[in-house]
Amino acid sequence: MNIGEASERSGLPSKTIRYYEDIGLIRPDRGGNGYRDYAATDVHKLRFLQRSRGLGFSVEECRQLLALYEDRSRASADVKELTQTKLTEIDRKIRELTDLRRTLEHLVHACHGNEWPDCPILDELSDGRVD
Repeated sequence: MNIGEASERSGLPSKTIRYYEDIGLIRPDRGGNGYRDYAATDVHKLRFLQRSRGLGFSVEECRQLLALYEDRSRASADVKELTQTKLTEIDRKIRELTDLRRTLEHLVHACHGNEWPDCPILDELSDGRVD
């Protein structure tokens, strides 16, 4: 199948599919005319990559997951370890975002939001001081 059909079946834009090919995540066959010829297995890998990226895995982590998926002698512990590492990273980001939200919420409540120029938000941004 051509890239348009692979795009339709996988739900990925053609540009993304070309990028994944450029970085070696997929390797479609080439027809006699030089055009890409995607097989059902390529579309399956594209869907796998789409779901992996949707779960927050980086391109390199997707490369590792795909290699593990294709390695029938893999240990599931390797897959679990990679996924646990991602989960730990997401938990860290959630804590950072929660702290950020708490700080912004404090700043919003500290600002009167009236016609006067005094603004604790700008004070905090300029010198790190909130009264």
